[in-house]
Amino acid sequence: MFAFDNLARSAHQRLARGVAGGVLAGTVLAGAVIGPHAHADFPQRDIRMIVPWPAGGGADAISRKISSLAEQSLDTSIYVENIGGAVTATGLMQLAKARPDGHTIGVLTYDSVITLPRGNMVPGYSLDRLAPFARVTQEADSIVVSKQSGFSSYEELIEAAEADPGTVRIGVAPQGSGPYLAVRRLEAATGVSFNVVSYPGSSTAETEALLSGEIDAAISSLGDFSGILSSGDAIGVVELSSEQNPAYPEVPPISEFGVDLETGSFIVLAAPANTPEDTLDTLESLYHEAYSSDEFQQWVTSIGVTPGWLGSEEVTEWIDDYQERTYDAMDELGL
Repeated sequence: MFAFDNLARSAHQRLARGVAGGVLAGTVLAGAVIGPHAHADFPQRDIRMIVPWPAGGGADAISRKISSLAEQSLDTSIYVENIGGAVTATGLMQLAKARPDGHTIGVLTYDSVITLPRGNMVPGYSLDRLAPFARVTQEADSIVVSKQSGFSSYEELIEAAEADPGTVRIGVAPQGSGPYLAVRRLEAATGVSFNVVSYPGSSTAETEALLSGEIDAAISSLGDFSGILSSGDAIGVVELSSEQNPAYPEVPPISEFGVDLETGSFIVLAAPANTPEDTLDTLESLYHEAYSSDEFQQWVTSIGVTPGWLGSEEVTEWIDDYQERTYDAMDELGL
């Protein structure tokens, strides 16, 4: 009933303000109260969720999990389609061009919000063409070392990089990405120099490089490396955060070493711009209900990801603030 109650409140507010007229508000309210869905006319068919990364990564897994829970309140399905390429732009350009009726939604990550707008990398790509309606996770970056690297702690990694600059190999996503900015900020904060190796796509490439011995360490979220962490093939040595991650109590936050550095990733859900407000309300309610479920909370924590909800009213302001702070850091480093 969460989605239905939310929409009912929204409809009452619109009625009081006179927005959209009394007839439309009454129709929305009636659909919320008596219909099997949060809105009488939505959804009319299955909802397509575009994940702009290849299958198998953290964003893909989280998007699939929360969508499978959200669709339990519907008579229709929410299916995930992976459309990678152009640092998320390929999939998100399809999202922006979709009919703004709520039946196509998608996932925004760090690259969607920072990398693409910062570099004007893809003509026609703009966040103005999208309507964010929720943030579901916010997770810190971490440094993970391979078992065969010989390192077992953050201190050992830094000491080696300090003693022999440019020899410790760290894998990250390409220049402009969050992990790339993180390693450059870490170098600036500690005065060391790494051999930075960039890999396209999701953290799957860094995972394979760690397992093969191609690199000594990699930067991404602990959740992205959960498989090789649980198998013992890799060790998490530090999280770029000021707070301890309860899911990984053995991995210290970097603040313990006197370094002020917080970077990370997130998952924001969005629809095409000009999607009707009542449809966005319904989507937000469906996903908030799924987010609040014990199943999602326990699952997302078990893979080392921090849940972090923001609704439609807060998420756009948060994106603007996040962009400003990140661009300032990039300017300081000349990136």
